[in-house]
Amino acid sequence: MEVDSTPMTPTEYMEEDRSPVPDSTAMDVSEVDQNDDDDLSSVAALIDQLKHDDVQFRVNACKKLTVIAAALGPERARDELIPFLDDSIDDEDEVLLALAEELPNLSSYLGGSEYLPRLLVPLESLAAIEDATVRDKAVSSLRQIATQMEDSQRNNDFAPLVKRLAQGEWFTSRASAAGLFAVCYSAFDAQKQEEWRNMFAQLVHDETPMVRRSTTKALETLSSVVSEEHLETFVLSLFNELASDDQDSVRLLTIEILIAIANRFDAQKNRDTLLEPLKSLARDKAWRVRYMVASKFVEVCDAIGEDTVRAELVSTFVDLLKDSEGEVRTAAAGEVPGFAKFADKQTILESFLPCIRELVEDGNQHVRAALALHISGLSPILGKEDTIEHLLPLFLQLLKDEFPDVRLNVIANLEQINKVIGIDLLSQSLLPAITELAEDRQWRVRLAIIEYIPLLASPLGVEFFDEKLLNLCMSWLGDAVYSIREAATINLKKLTEVFGAEWAKDTVITQIIKMADNENYLYRMTTIFTLTTMTDALSPSIIKDYVLPTVISLSEDPIPNIRFNVAKALETLTPSLKQDANTADLIESTVVPSLQKLTNDKDGDVRFFASRALLDGEFTGRAL
Repeated sequence: MEVDSTPMTPTEYMEEDRSPVPDSTAMDVSEVDQNDDDDLSSVAALIDQLKHDDVQFRVNACKKLTVIAAALGPERARDELIPFLDDSIDDEDEVLLALAEELPNLSSYLGGSEYLPRLLVPLESLAAIEDATVRDKAVSSLRQIATQMEDSQRNNDFAPLVKRLAQGEWFTSRASAAGLFAVCYSAFDAQKQEEWRNMFAQLVHDETPMVRRSTTKALETLSSVVSEEHLETFVLSLFNELASDDQDSVRLLTIEILIAIANRFDAQKNRDTLLEPLKSLARDKAWRVRYMVASKFVEVCDAIGEDTVRAELVSTFVDLLKDSEGEVRTAAAGEVPGFAKFADKQTILESFLPCIRELVEDGNQHVRAALALHISGLSPILGKEDTIEHLLPLFLQLLKDEFPDVRLNVIANLEQINKVIGIDLLSQSLLPAITELAEDRQWRVRLAIIEYIPLLASPLGVEFFDEKLLNLCMSWLGDAVYSIREAATINLKKLTEVFGAEWAKDTVITQIIKMADNENYLYRMTTIFTLTTMTDALSPSIIKDYVLPTVISLSEDPIPNIRFNVAKALETLTPSLKQDANTADLIESTVVPSLQKLTNDKDGDVRFFASRALLDGEFTGRAL
């Protein structure tokens, strides 16, 4: 890169920059290193790396363009750095992507907003690159710069750039041009806006499908900035053409345009102009188009208007629920609760429920999983009686599904059903299924059941819980999967918070203490974890009489992992013991001696955690 009129190497430049004379436009190298926390030794190295043989070096250098620009100063950044970058466009896609992303950040290093057009030159080249990711980033950066420009700059510099791209020989530049029309449209006068619309319409009719795809995406944004008149005469006309395009990759994008238009039209105009195109898209021969309609159906209905939806779109939605393609049915199943809000209860019972019953037995497991995740949303709409009569049997059937994701999705949304029908009826109906799922071969299903148990605790009451579910909760402590054992300890803590510490002492802790004598070290480890986790929910006296003695007894365990977890547990127990005057003395008499003994353990990890506990523990009045 040349500096001034005399060739100068980056190193020479940096040596010149290190002079003690202050320069308000340059950044000292040591400041660069501190501010950017960069491993590179200097800005000179960054400049060198812009032409490094290694791609990753060039990528990293591009990400530091602001550092280079700050060191060069505004004039040299404009006159040397920008042209240098424009000459470097012939590079790997990774480098170009980093360059396209970083270029807008140079706007504050060029000496003022009047120099923003300088950044358009390399970005125009990047917008015509073959790689779509680079082009998209370049278009995004161009839009970002355009928002910072003055109106005169948009007319004199940005608009000609868009025109050159739109009339480019290669489809890549035309595809990029489509995304640039909306950003400056409002700043133009009526004559310029008309020229803009005519140019955009030419892109809509482009022979290349990729260009038409880009214009379809861009038309959604453009529809938000045109006038009401041109929304109907221009945008709606182009939408209808694109919705009947011979490429399904174009048609599937038009649903977003329909939503954008519908949000600006009134209900009657929506009914007159958009209803038939919507129905046509919902019946499209390409399943991907129908999928897009199904996945956006509730959003479409919100925009179209409630009266039109109730009168015209119920049968369309039912057809999507019965679609021949599983992907479409899956998308439609996810929209069931949202669409049901537009229908009355009779319509739901007569039109939707028969479809839902079919979907519960659908041969596609993903359809059933989507339904299981969203079907509970119908409960608040139907009310208690109809939920019990019509939905509860479907929940039970889904809970027995062979696909674990289906069962998980039902469990994850039981709380919504609970709010409608009440926990008593829910527990009576689902308790057998819950008990069965608690031993499911899929550990994630068991985990979901564990997390749901505390919600059942209070409504069921202590007696019913102890009789039906306590043994189940204790059995999870011996599960082969660590995540299940961990969740089981948290579950017992939550149950203690619900039923009280005395309940835990009488029913849970005695069983946990017995595990400390188990031959399997995992059971002994679980004992420590469980007692430690439950500490916050227990009283100091219970910790003194039951928890602390059990933990101390395991300090002699032959397994080092047990012993260093004892040290960690004692560290955790100390604050709880300190809170009560009756147990505070145990810190000095029991906890500290046990930890000191462990600091002499033969195992290094045990010594480490014991020493840490002594250093970090709250041992008041003792010099450690």
